[in-house]
Amino acid sequence: MGSLSGRVAVVTGASRGVGKGIALALAEEGATVYVTGRTVTPGSYPLPGTVAETALEVDRRGGKGIAVQVDHAEDKQVAALFDQVEQEQGRLDILVNNAFSLPEDLTDPQPFWEKPLSNWEMVDVGVRSNFVAAWHAARIMARAKSGLIVATSGYVGVTYTYGVVFGTCKSAVDRMARDMAVELKPYGVASLSMWLGLTFTERAERNLQRSPAMTAQTVTNPQVGSSVEFPGRVIVALAGDPEVMRRSGGTYIAAELAREYGVTDVDGRTPPSLRAQRGAPIWSPV
Repeated sequence: MGSLSGRVAVVTGASRGVGKGIALALAEEGATVYVTGRTVTPGSYPLPGTVAETALEVDRRGGKGIAVQVDHAEDKQVAALFDQVEQEQGRLDILVNNAFSLPEDLTDPQPFWEKPLSNWEMVDVGVRSNFVAAWHAARIMARAKSGLIVATSGYVGVTYTYGVVFGTCKSAVDRMARDMAVELKPYGVASLSMWLGLTFTERAERNLQRSPAMTAQTVTNPQVGSSVEFPGRVIVALAGDPEVMRRSGGTYIAAELAREYGVTDVDGRTPPSLRAQRGAPIWSPV
């Protein structure tokens, strides 16, 4: 029986990439995981992965996977998701806010005024979507006086990475997690933001193949990268920490948390912290 047996999690944006990796890590500890995302038909998106495929893999890993098609830009779909969770499970222990609308031109070097205004969609699904999901999750968690909300973020919160809108979003995510923690503290619900480094998602692998020069940059150097399951392993450790409230409100570097908890990646390594090269988190626990 895993450490998260009987616990219920929602992982947004889990058709593929980091969200899928987090869902699988939670599954290995026996969690019931609601896997959300827009992709339900194989081949309908340029990158592989669907919510159903992730949910099936969750089952294989020892958890219970429940696939739910959700466009996190649509509030009614998000509301229906959390209604389903409450009706089927009667509880929610973990929310991982990971959904993010990444444009295809994210890593292109053009300045912001030469990129389309539609890039603002990162704010809609990446910032606003975090708030909406947390709004629903908090209503369930606060009643139970227990819960953990984790926002996936990155060093981009304090250092330029890829573009103006991307940086704005991640800075906002960090601050939102902190201020949510202030209001959730009396209810015993933890909220925090976690910085990931280069993670070998399907998109990252494709971009590195297309642009080999990226491997020479600190932010995209494969030597400092991790698997998509590494962030999930850190979240498992947080969820199992009986004193997780002492971390609530803070922004943390996943690699540093991993060292504190004794967590390794799937290959037995622990990725390095890039605090010295890329900057330090702003927000401390409340």
